[in-house]
Amino acid sequence: MKAKAQESAMTTYSIPDMSCGHCKATVERTVQTLDPAASLTFDMPARKVTVQSQARDADLRQALAAVGYPATPL
Repeated sequence: MKAKAQESAMTTYSIPDMSCGHCKATVERTVQTLDPAASLTFDMPARKVTVQSQARDADLRQALAAVGYPATPL
């Protein structure tokens, strides 16, 4: 019997410390480490990112905090 695939969820996060291209690349790499198929849309002036991923919210936030970018779901 096949295991049921986890549903993909879309969440927007505020990441106040995300201010440059390096920050964006680090956030993207971190999320895609947890879910290589994740889709990210950045709003750099607002310091927000929208993530479409099958990874759990808690796992995403923990991984982002570990690399120096604490994220708050909006």
